Amino acid sequence: MADDAPKLPARNISEIKNKQRRLEEYLKLKQEKLKLKKAKKKAIRKAIANGEDVPKQIPKTLENTREPDETMVDLDDKEIEIDQSMDEFSSYYNQEEPPKVLITCSEKPHTWTIRFCRDLKLLIQDSIFVYRRHASLKKLVEEAKRREFTNIVVVTEDRRHPTGMLVIHLPEGPTAFFRISNVKYCKDIKNKASYSTHRPEIVMNNFRTRLGLSIGRLFTSLFQHDPDFRGRRVVTFHNQRDYIFVRHHRYEFKNETRAALQEMGPRFTLRLRSLQKNTFDSKLGEYEWILKRHEMETSRRRFFL
Repeated sequence: MADDAPKLPARNISEIKNKQRRLEEYLKLKQEKLKLKKAKKKAIRKAIANGEDVPKQIPKTLENTREPDETMVDLDDKEIEIDQSMDEFSSYYNQEEPPKVLITCSEKPHTWTIRFCRDLKLLIQDSIFVYRRHASLKKLVEEAKRREFTNIVVVTEDRRHPTGMLVIHLPEGPTAFFRISNVKYCKDIKNKASYSTHRPEIVMNNFRTRLGLSIGRLFTSLFQHDPDFRGRRVVTFHNQRDYIFVRHHRYEFKNETRAALQEMGPRFTLRLRSLQKNTFDSKLGEYEWILKRHEMETSRRRFFL
């Protein structure tokens, strides 16, 4: 069916120097594209009416037309499995240490930042929330190591609202910094589900590069290894165009084929700004990746996670 469809003539309009003729050729090409589109739709309708098998039309999106990246990986690759067995998160995945997360904020936090930290405490079950009390991050990291915490989450603010989040994996890193946007607190979610203490399922969507896998493993290390399926809690980290959408739901089976979701909150979006190899060090830290927007965001179809 596709072979019988008319094709557009190959010509380069930009080579026409006369502005009026170039405009005429552009409008003519636009009309030909419209005719071609209508003819294709007509052929599909005719094939369906004749009972023929018509392949499903897949629309072009920024995701499925993304620029190829040499760091994209296959999860079944043996080399990836070997690398992950020796990385900073291997002790967590080998269940040698249960997660223990310390949540804190910037000095003199405002009400909205404190509320976001408390909502994070509900999201991350094995966590405690403490105030900084003018402690430097380096001292905080050393104290957290001494008390055998596995992760530190530091929420920073700007204009009285949370705008940044630093996630530090202990004892040796890495450290990731994210920008926070589109925050919706648990209190503001309509018809939200009641909170339960069951261990949630963790869903990681669309982390396809080596950098994305590292970020996914960092988020997973914040939660318990074995989910409690009876609680029907699920925490989702969905990557789309390098924006990470964080959602917290409880699901319910309506029947054998239908399920319903009830949001629990909080709801927010993260954007990775940097990934540092070790624990936080603003002066001597070795960075694996830093987002340089003017140099790296040269195409709408170029993504890094």
